[in-house]
Amino acid sequence: MNARQIADLGPDDRRALFDRDAGIEAVRDDVGDIVARVREEGDVAVREFCREFDGVEVGNLDVTDAAERAYEDLDDDLRSAIEATARNVREFHEAQAPDDWRESFGEGRELGRRFRPIERVGVYVPGGAAAYPSSALMGVIPATVAGVEQVLVATPPADELNPATLAAIHVAGADTVVSVGGAQAVAAMAYGTEQVDRVQKIVGPGNKWVTAAKAEVRGDVEIDFLAGPSEVLVVADDTADPELVAADLLAQAEHDPDAAVALATDDEALAEAVADEIDRQAPERERTETIRAALDNETSGLFVARSMSEAVLFAEEYAAEHLSIQADDDEAILDRIDSAGSVFLGPYTPVAAGDYASGTNHVLPTNGLAKLTGGLSVDTFVRSTTVQRLDETGLGDLSETITTLAEAEGLEAHAESVRKRFDGGD
Repeated sequence: MNARQIADLGPDDRRALFDRDAGIEAVRDDVGDIVARVREEGDVAVREFCREFDGVEVGNLDVTDAAERAYEDLDDDLRSAIEATARNVREFHEAQAPDDWRESFGEGRELGRRFRPIERVGVYVPGGAAAYPSSALMGVIPATVAGVEQVLVATPPADELNPATLAAIHVAGADTVVSVGGAQAVAAMAYGTEQVDRVQKIVGPGNKWVTAAKAEVRGDVEIDFLAGPSEVLVVADDTADPELVAADLLAQAEHDPDAAVALATDDEALAEAVADEIDRQAPERERTETIRAALDNETSGLFVARSMSEAVLFAEEYAAEHLSIQADDDEAILDRIDSAGSVFLGPYTPVAAGDYASGTNHVLPTNGLAKLTGGLSVDTFVRSTTVQRLDETGLGDLSETITTLAEAEGLEAHAESVRKRFDGGD
């Protein structure tokens, strides 16, 4: 993996790096067909797609009881790790819960906001034969903290559902768990079937089929965002440890061949040392083939800036899902970067800490969407209502402004609704 100069990147290079996408266009037509069939045929279509895509005959889709049993039967050490993570994630998200407020704005004018949870939410948890207990905790806990009345989890079927994932769903506090995956799970949650309740919002990570399905149903149901392959950008100076930087890049690369892993530094010697460390460490990892594919894709690379200011500009344009800052004055660099899903400061804050146990949420925007939105949080699951109360003095102070603007817009009845409160109108 050779370092490149940021200044030498051409338009095509920059487009590949900064205009990343979720890779869903290739499956949009097929996903559209899946969604339409589930919407029309319900559980019949869901079961057929479980056979076709997962190779599993699913009878009762509801596996809520199995999640509780999995928790009870789980190995003590794994149960303790899940519970410890759940506590940290819950504590962090409880700190986000917004409070209702109301204040006086001038005489006789009281304004405020109140917050109420969405009633029914669907959380997609990747899985099947694989284990993603952390994704269950990250999706469900913020919803329960927000006070969502019904939290439904969909996770892919398997001949034997992973007990760690099921146990984490139970610990997180989901109300219902259904054994459905892929685009069909998204469609079932969006429109409802005989065994899957319709929800108002769908959140959670998934592959390109899941993401394309979320794009397909958006408008009929709310979603969090369209997430693509995982990403990390490390911004580092000459004080960074190349062994640790390489380890963080490899950790993200093992997610997916399409993962985006990048380094931006003003120190060419560091970039070269990181490249050497990648070559040394990569063969030692179990998912070496996946790692190598991710390192070789066009969204990844080691990039050398002429100055830290240029590295910061690169980071802002990259708008990474995970931003690791390993530099002498990391706080100063952070102050200059606005666009990142989650930030990891210092050599003892690997991205893996946020993936699992520090308490922050790992469901984050990718593909540059950090320029527009943040990751999953309590805010994702609440709606706000503004509240106001005016007395006679407060309305009187505003009456001329209201009536003048209403008449300018040709809305005479608006103006009259104010006048009648003082002189009876015409």
